[in-house]
Amino acid sequence: MKLFGTDGVRGEAGGFLCASLAMSVAMGAGIYFKKSAKTKRILVGKDTRRSGYMIENAIVSGLTAVGYDVIQIGPMPTPAIAFLTENMRCDAGIMISASHNSYEDNGIKFFDASGDKLSEKIEQDIEKIIEDKELIKNSNVKGKLIGSAKRIDDVIGRYIVQLKNSFPQNLSLQGMRIVLDTANGAGYKVGPTVLQELGAEIILLHDKPNGHNINEDCGALHTKDVSEAVRRYRADIGFALDGDADRLVVIDEKGEVVDGDQLLGALGIYLNETSQLKGGGVVATVMSNQGLEDALHVKGIKLYRSNVGDKHVLEIMKREGINFGGEQSGHIILHDYAKTGDGLMSALQILALVLESKKKASEILRPFELYPQKLVNLHVKEKRELESIKGVEDELKILDDLHVRHLIRYSGTENKLRILLEAKDAKVMNEAMKKVVDFFKQALNA
Repeated sequence: MKLFGTDGVRGEAGGFLCASLAMSVAMGAGIYFKKSAKTKRILVGKDTRRSGYMIENAIVSGLTAVGYDVIQIGPMPTPAIAFLTENMRCDAGIMISASHNSYEDNGIKFFDASGDKLSEKIEQDIEKIIEDKELIKNSNVKGKLIGSAKRIDDVIGRYIVQLKNSFPQNLSLQGMRIVLDTANGAGYKVGPTVLQELGAEIILLHDKPNGHNINEDCGALHTKDVSEAVRRYRADIGFALDGDADRLVVIDEKGEVVDGDQLLGALGIYLNETSQLKGGGVVATVMSNQGLEDALHVKGIKLYRSNVGDKHVLEIMKREGINFGGEQSGHIILHDYAKTGDGLMSALQILALVLESKKKASEILRPFELYPQKLVNLHVKEKRELESIKGVEDELKILDDLHVRHLIRYSGTENKLRILLEAKDAKVMNEAMKKVVDFFKQALNA
């Protein structure tokens, strides 16, 4: 049984991701981390979903059962867990979140002692432990060896300091008006606090989580409210986080969404011009627009492409000695300060760029034109191997002959087939998309 997807274990809370599975996953992870334990402490945070209580308690039970002490810090952004795991000298960190998914889902993400996401090899090792019922049974400890659990509510200050340290000391947000949508999620406390402490005037949206309204018609996937507020209050810029605040969508002063690839390009060029970019390159995924690659090339910056998922981006960043990368979806990694995508830290770097450029967001954050690109998601009942589908090679060859760049893959977290096409000619791309979608609808009964 494969448990780990693109970003940890994720599924319907109380369904696939029930309390017993959460406990088994925690025990398996605990057994794995104990092999190299230094402190026998694991940090656990969560977003604002009601199911987080159920899953958190199950995880605590599983970890203490194998001898781990657990530190619970409550609702906190995913990047905060990555930072605090290393900062507090824990053997591992766990974030309970389904990111941008609706409240019905939840997930379990792991970080190692350095605050890095786990490699696929480690995830496979943990899955093998979970499947070994005899090992699980024999790993239960007794008496004084049973672990403890305690809740700490004041660690948010450490993360706030880390965020503020990433913002240039010679700059201030005094006089800036910012709209911030926290998606009723994990960033609802820390987000406005950081921006206000740096001097900004904040118009705050969707900051009252009730356990069920996380990502509900708000946040990174639903930017209508932010766009309207930016225009209504004549704000300088708007930011929309997702449920666990590791993702950021930016809205310019006109109320228009800035494409994620244009953000990566603007920040990459800015970091290079200010001698902050290391390794001479930027890492993005295979989803990123060719326009980004061409724009960076003009500036003498190489674009490296990874598989989808910020942990894959980070792997190439480490391999090539690069300190900046991300995904067009809004996961931006500033490795000098963070081990994973961090929406708030990205917002601060974007604000620094806008301030230092002395230009409006709409001007500075769109340094190049995008090639026409389209993404279609098809709901599927089962994820059949694409290579096994009759006629798929012929369909892809047609796209290649038309010079249409294509990426067709299954979602790692949902029953969806993602079809991404890109070409210099929008008409050619749209016609090709219609034919490809029809093909896969018929082939997969989508």
